[in-house]
Amino acid sequence: MPRELPIGLTPPDWLVRNLRAQQAPVNRAAVIRAAVAIALPLAIGLAVDRPFYGALASMGALNGVISDTAAAYRVRVPTIAIPQLFGAVGITLGALVYGRGWVAVVAVTGVALVSGMISTIGAVASASGLVLLLTCVVGAGLAMPGEWWLAPLLMSGGGLLVLVLALLAWPLRSGVPERTAVADTYRAVAELLTAVGGGTQAYDDARHAVTQSLNQSYDIVLAHRARHHGRSPELARLLAQLNAITPVVEAAPVAHLAAAPLPPEIPQAVRHLASAVETGYTGPTGLKPPAPDATETVRAVDHALRYAAEVVATPDVDPRGIDDRLGRPAALSIRAARAARGVALSAASWRYGLRLALCIGIAQVLVSILPVPRSYWVALTITFVLKPDFGSVFSRALLRALGTVAGLVIAAAVLAEVPRGWWDVLVLLLLAPLIPAFTPRGYGYQTAAITPVILLLSDVLNRQGTALLLPRLVDSLMGCAIALVAGYLLWPESWHTRVGDRLADAVDDTARYVEAAFGPSAVDPPARARMRRRLYRDLSAIRTEFQRALTEPPPTGRRAAAWWPLVVAVERIVDATTAARVRVRHGAPPPSAAEVTQVALQLSELAEGVRKAETLYEVRTDLTGPAASVLEPLRQEVAAARAITSPR
Repeated sequence: MPRELPIGLTPPDWLVRNLRAQQAPVNRAAVIRAAVAIALPLAIGLAVDRPFYGALASMGALNGVISDTAAAYRVRVPTIAIPQLFGAVGITLGALVYGRGWVAVVAVTGVALVSGMISTIGAVASASGLVLLLTCVVGAGLAMPGEWWLAPLLMSGGGLLVLVLALLAWPLRSGVPERTAVADTYRAVAELLTAVGGGTQAYDDARHAVTQSLNQSYDIVLAHRARHHGRSPELARLLAQLNAITPVVEAAPVAHLAAAPLPPEIPQAVRHLASAVETGYTGPTGLKPPAPDATETVRAVDHALRYAAEVVATPDVDPRGIDDRLGRPAALSIRAARAARGVALSAASWRYGLRLALCIGIAQVLVSILPVPRSYWVALTITFVLKPDFGSVFSRALLRALGTVAGLVIAAAVLAEVPRGWWDVLVLLLLAPLIPAFTPRGYGYQTAAITPVILLLSDVLNRQGTALLLPRLVDSLMGCAIALVAGYLLWPESWHTRVGDRLADAVDDTARYVEAAFGPSAVDPPARARMRRRLYRDLSAIRTEFQRALTEPPPTGRRAAAWWPLVVAVERIVDATTAARVRVRHGAPPPSAAEVTQVALQLSELAEGVRKAETLYEVRTDLTGPAASVLEPLRQEVAAARAITSPR
């Protein structure tokens, strides 16, 4: 019989959360692309007796594989191509200062500042800033072959090979990722309707899954809506289908407040619509009318469902009549100017840029003074670890160290037992697919998969064999230590969770949403829909921030855990507001102006209390109003939220 670990040997929760593998399906197409894109350049290099060139192109392909995270073909072009452009600039700048001592230190530190600042713009900019700094560090620490333009050409070519492979199926699968995303959203809504009237936790989890799915679907379908002023008919139809499922989502809180499960035919009908969306079917949906004794709530859900079915069955949609629930973006030039101005004037952008520059500067100075064999590995480690938008810096440093050790075990076996040459291509064909397969599992797993590939390519460049292993471990640990001390511990903001501030902003936005939905200056339905979408998107981001904060060691993780009841309370406030709006739309008397003002005021006071609160404790709060009002459930949720937060 196995013995239980003594209490003193039980690993802490934050460590367990860091080490737990996330569940995610394996993207088989990405696995095949990684194998071909990383192994093929080296094979070509060996065939023409230029293995050094092949290894550089394979490194560029590795950057492309890491950037290959988008589902829709339209999104893959900028997601992969733009970071390769920045990579070409980075390798060129690094090569220009190679071997120039303190000039190289200053140059790489300056690039780190720029890289950190542009990383705050968005996902593509973050990946571009990462590749910019990575390639600059490699160029400054490793002698490049041939003319100045050869190295950027080889590395960019390897990255663009990934893009070419990713786009090969576009003519045959155009629109398939978008349809799949919308169909998955319908299936998530079906799960939400199944959870209605059941356990609160199951409903909250299903609602969060719907929010994430809606966010992803809107991002995929509308990724390039600024270019398509007239929109293609297919994209217009998918957008109409996304908008059509929104009333069903809005009706779910009304049904859940009724505390009675919905008939199983309703979620089953949504699953049927999901299949129709995915296959492009436009025939009859076969929905049956609700039973004669159906409740008012069931009829409201059924009404929203029939509208969604009507839209799904419509083959032709006028793009001009489709409402964009995220708001139409400005022209690319205007957005670029706004982004540049925001980066230059943003305190957060400067703080992150300075943190990254400080760490890279320390690393460059350190390796200039100490005899470090492969000095660029220290800065490379810092670049990967010090990415707050990718997760907790502390967690990434821990997982980087553990992942490196695991990867070195694999690399040791490869470098010690596998002969160099064409056998390297075979090994890459086996190891490269592990990168996209393990990346969704967590950062430590990604590091364990990348490490042997990097070491194998490095051995092609310098032929040191197993002598690479110990320097790699030492350099990785040095980089993790610098990132933890200079990029984490020295910055007080790292010790505090941002959940409270972001929750306060969400509560403020909810107060404005209540006024926009019921107040004297109520906005039109499209504007209200955009406000609601932004609210749910922000709440999803807060959940992500909360999960990230839980991986921090005490006291940060413990403080973050205390905010969880309020995170759930604010989500329920938004749900109750949506439910009240739906009830008014279906004939319930609208609330009085005094009620609306009172609730908005209470929400504003709640937001202010959240901003000032260091800890949470229970206080008594009473909100009065007509018991039959549509705002009564909202008042109860606001009271519950105020009852768990107050400045001590």
